[in-house]
Amino acid sequence: MIVSSRRLSGYWIVMHSRDVDLTRVRDVVAVVLAGGRGARLDPLTRDRAKPAVPFGGTYRIIDFALSNCLNSGLRRLLVLTQYKARSLDRHLTMGWHRFFCRELGEFLDVLPPQQRVDEQWYLGTADAVYQNIYSLEMAAPRLVVVLAGDHVYKMNYQSLIDAHEESGADVTIAALPVPRESAVEFGTMAVDTTGRVRDFHEKVADPPPLPGQPGHTLASMGIYCFSADFLLEQLRRDAVDRGSRHDFGHDLLPRIVHTHGVQAFPFRDENRKRQAYWRDVGTLDAYFEANMDLVEVDPQLNLYDDHWPIRTHHPAYPPPKFVFAGEGHDARRGEATDSLVCPGAIISGGRVSRSIIGPGVRVNSYARVDESIVFEGVDVGRHAVLHRTIIDKDVRVPPGTVIGVDPDEDAARGLTVSPEGVTVVPKGHQFDESATTVPAQPIH
Repeated sequence: MIVSSRRLSGYWIVMHSRDVDLTRVRDVVAVVLAGGRGARLDPLTRDRAKPAVPFGGTYRIIDFALSNCLNSGLRRLLVLTQYKARSLDRHLTMGWHRFFCRELGEFLDVLPPQQRVDEQWYLGTADAVYQNIYSLEMAAPRLVVVLAGDHVYKMNYQSLIDAHEESGADVTIAALPVPRESAVEFGTMAVDTTGRVRDFHEKVADPPPLPGQPGHTLASMGIYCFSADFLLEQLRRDAVDRGSRHDFGHDLLPRIVHTHGVQAFPFRDENRKRQAYWRDVGTLDAYFEANMDLVEVDPQLNLYDDHWPIRTHHPAYPPPKFVFAGEGHDARRGEATDSLVCPGAIISGGRVSRSIIGPGVRVNSYARVDESIVFEGVDVGRHAVLHRTIIDKDVRVPPGTVIGVDPDEDAARGLTVSPEGVTVVPKGHQFDESATTVPAQPIH
């Protein structure tokens, strides 16, 4: 979802406000909820949690939340994992632990479900934090920032922390205006002129409109700043409530808005673009569109920004390589236009346009890749055609295979096709090579 930077009902989405003071956040702990199943991203989440899904070629979705923490000066992180966490855990171990120094009191601890409570998996977001309450108590923070690990955006959490302390609230919720027809995907709130939250609803069809902007409502971003003692008290109270779903949005926040200080904080974007940017890439089509935006001449998400860098694990791949400079309609020519090509990729006589080519990918002679996302280690055979396709890791596309041109045909052979017609090939998929035919002449 793209968020406009214009003023809505007294709330501004403020941009370009980096102001980090490490001394002010030394006693703050960030809790990153990274256990989401991501069922709507299937088959990309069959072998990995949603936060571990690759994004933009070299990144994982969780890299944005973690980079926001690091750029905001937050150096004490608890990452709560759950479903299919092996890929995520490996990514964090190889790419993120090096940024934190234990001797200076910094840490990034990955906490899988420890089943301390009734030997159960996490029942909701509040229960996930409650089951790790021991780790929070050991860290003894003054404030706790709770955030999701599966959204794409740039935000300075220190601004949220400052606003929380200035208001004296018990909890502050990062918020942004969204169209009311999209509100069923969000927690929404009614606020007064001071920004105090007077009512909170989780994923309802008829959310409260913004005064003066009846087509919009104020939505929660799933980012909360709690006073630590207050959070621990509320988690313990929620844990013994048999009628609770043990979720921040469904239970904890609606319960406290009428009795405690709950403040809304307008989203402040660090993307340095004309429009503020925040997306939940929770569906295949939303994920595809967000990636495709990156190949535009002037993408809405700026990855080339040393003001707010996005960090990740970079495998030891060699530089990308483009070979064969043939001329003429039937010549082999390795080229990529309006595309992102990652290290280790070899465009060997194939042609790539408006696509994201992951690390270690090989596009062979006369193959054509158009408007597609190709994950790490994929081999695209000669004369193959990929159009509006997502190819997961380690797939060998046989010579002459055509994917994405006819979604009905793709669905008939067992591939996932999104509502918008994007074909997805799952990780390690084995094609029936006997059913493909290599043309005698190149495909143009």
